[in-house]
Amino acid sequence: MTTVVVIAIYLGLLLALALFSKTLFRGTSKDYFVASHSIGPFMLLMSVFGTTMTAFALVGSTGKAFERGIGTYGLMASSSGLIHAACFLLIGIKLWAIGKRYGYVTQIQYFRARFETKAFGYLLFPILVLLVIPYLLIGIIGAGKTIAGVTGAKLKPNGDVIAPGVFPEWTDNGAIPPWFTGLVISAVVLTYIFAGGSRAAAWANTFQTLVFMVMGILAFYLISDRLGGLEAAIDQAKDTHKVRTLSEGGEVGTSKWTFFSYMFIPLSVGMFPHLFQHWLTAKSAKSFKLTVVAHPICIMIVWVPCVLIGTWATGLFPSDIPSGAILAKTVGKLVGNPIIVGLVTAGILAAIMSSLDSQFLCLGTMFTNDIVLHRAKKEYTDKQTLFMARSFIVAIVLITYVCALLLYEKSVFDLAIWCFSGFAALTPLVIAALYWKRATKMGAYACVIAVTLSWLTFFAMSGFGGEYFVLGGIVPAAIMWLIGAAAMIIGSLLSSPPSGKTLAKFF
Repeated sequence: MTTVVVIAIYLGLLLALALFSKTLFRGTSKDYFVASHSIGPFMLLMSVFGTTMTAFALVGSTGKAFERGIGTYGLMASSSGLIHAACFLLIGIKLWAIGKRYGYVTQIQYFRARFETKAFGYLLFPILVLLVIPYLLIGIIGAGKTIAGVTGAKLKPNGDVIAPGVFPEWTDNGAIPPWFTGLVISAVVLTYIFAGGSRAAAWANTFQTLVFMVMGILAFYLISDRLGGLEAAIDQAKDTHKVRTLSEGGEVGTSKWTFFSYMFIPLSVGMFPHLFQHWLTAKSAKSFKLTVVAHPICIMIVWVPCVLIGTWATGLFPSDIPSGAILAKTVGKLVGNPIIVGLVTAGILAAIMSSLDSQFLCLGTMFTNDIVLHRAKKEYTDKQTLFMARSFIVAIVLITYVCALLLYEKSVFDLAIWCFSGFAALTPLVIAALYWKRATKMGAYACVIAVTLSWLTFFAMSGFGGEYFVLGGIVPAAIMWLIGAAAMIIGSLLSSPPSGKTLAKFF
């Protein structure tokens, strides 16, 4: 119960900070959507990094390291540090400049103007929503598994109860049930997003990013200390840490094709709609400097402890434990002080919520600006615009909550990979729009349709969200990216080039 109280206090502090930021809210739709382009370098770094470090990074990476071993770090973290920074530099700054110059607040507004077609937005909007939904699901599912892991009964290897769960009248092992955790997390995020929009999200993300980075380092130190230091921690897992399952090629660990094809997945940040919105909050292009330089370092600070904890856990738990519960169970078993357990758990929730808020906000922003206002025959006041955005956000939160309960048993890591794969495969669209004058609307349509059909095909072949490889270990993201790029090139070359007016506007 002490752990639960600590978590409750953390959530209260988060709400207080976010609601304080509402006092800075200027009451306009522009301030709600992009914080009036007023966010400086440090808050931009914290917002962008906090948004990209989800339950996937903490809960998912620890669980995947428990399954696959130390190579999990190489699969995502090492390449992500460099590729994310490159996307911020080559895509983010240019989109910020264009968005600020022409008043865009969503990707779709830019693509409609760049490719000279209003109808394109009606194709792209449902696809972006479809891809963001799994991203939201991993947050709710990850929170549920984490809280269940630290509030359930503590057992000896023979099954005897060391300590009962927090609420034995709720579940068999006394853990707080996932439906309650999801309800609380969704309500907290919805409250401050409803109140202050992107400005509240920026303040909350800054606070939460600092919390989960500090708590992650603390958990790593305490767990390694309880295992007798780094060398002892490695020794106790030495017979099991290499692999839980063989790769598609039959090698121990991860095949080389899997390793290299995974490098396509971090490209997803170039097409994340919530990152586009965060980029537009920047005060100036100089605000990106710190993000480009420090983002890879921040990734290392978070991923190294998580992957090592997952690797060490192979010497602590049997292989049949759900991977999503490994981080929480390791913390609960080795970090004895309930206050520290509560603080570390709060850090995990911080990482989860710092992504949820941005994604909920971006969906409300796209619906309002790209669907409602785009078709509007009259001018809407700021008050009416905010009401529409907030109403859609509430609807999305409810849908996400219900879907998370239905898909609770899915792997957080694997669900995230499918989400990232779809966005990564769409990056030829934004790269061509920014850097290729010959890119046309036919190429854009061909790219989006080809990527969507290939994603749906591979997703179905995976069993709707499971781990899946093609051609001896290649991840589908690499194949889909090539399909999308080929469709963009062929479609553009077979159609008339953009007008001189459009080229003059964007180049």
